[in-house]
Amino acid sequence: MRLFSQKDVDRRALKGARLAILGYGSQGRAHALNLHDSGHEVVVGVRRGGSGWKKARKDGLAVAEPAAAIAGADLIAMLVPDTAQKELYQSIKAGIPRGATLLFAHGFNVHFRQIRPRKDLDVVLIAPKGPGDLVRRQYQQGRGVPCLLAVAQDASGGAHAKALAYAHGIGGTRGGVLETTFAEETETDLFGEQAVLCGGATELVVKGFETLVEAGYQPEVAYYECLHELKLIVDLLHEGGLAKMHQFISETAKYGDLTRGPRIVDARVKKVMRRVLKEVQSGKFARQWLKENASGRAEYQRLLKEDTERQIEQVGATLRARMPWLKEQRA
Repeated sequence: MRLFSQKDVDRRALKGARLAILGYGSQGRAHALNLHDSGHEVVVGVRRGGSGWKKARKDGLAVAEPAAAIAGADLIAMLVPDTAQKELYQSIKAGIPRGATLLFAHGFNVHFRQIRPRKDLDVVLIAPKGPGDLVRRQYQQGRGVPCLLAVAQDASGGAHAKALAYAHGIGGTRGGVLETTFAEETETDLFGEQAVLCGGATELVVKGFETLVEAGYQPEVAYYECLHELKLIVDLLHEGGLAKMHQFISETAKYGDLTRGPRIVDARVKKVMRRVLKEVQSGKFARQWLKENASGRAEYQRLLKEDTERQIEQVGATLRARMPWLKEQRA
């Protein structure tokens, strides 16, 4: 394991560099603002007149269309959605300055060869392990979201130093920067989203809610028990792992955890997880998602609609309306 902190940063690596941030969504906005506040020259590359253009200008950042933003740039961060990156790269490829650094926050397009960068470019990855909103808020609080760092091409011999300096600029070295590869970041990220963080966690919540409601319990009580209280447990896990969770839950809860938990998420579930991982590793998931996106996303939209129309969502909306403090202001 190689874990880097602020003391490892070569601040000369990006000194005086022009950084072009392409995209102004969740990660794009956080990176651009954090880098700007860290003293770097930043220009945001977005479609003229679009929401990103207006928001970046309102935030006080220099704005240009992508082709103009990359002119003279020393580092170009590709922070538009995965499905838009290939087309964007093709449209700007000829204009990328020779010897520049091309940076990604997720390795999807490089790992699955949707983008094949020019050989003269440094190609690096800085992947914050958290959403953009958190990257920005943690930076403003003097903290930092940990990042993963990888180098796919080192044409200049200084790719690693530039990537680490970039991570430092967005606050990542405060939390720690762990070295990895494009393949490892991409495959573990996709698996984590599908099997645990998003797909696994939300399905577990919904199935628990449905089990209680179908057994005759009030939907509101089921919501509090299976969804609302989840934050308490996640916060404890985040702060101190399994040990801190056990420290702060009751003896009864601990005994139920240790004896019933393995019956819910059992060997069969782990076997399914292995199949999901193999689909990621083989590229099957990537091909399926790229095909779905190219065909208009009809199935994706159908599944999304079904997911957001579940009973738990209706019950939750009513209960959350009584807790206005949940709608915290985002930076």
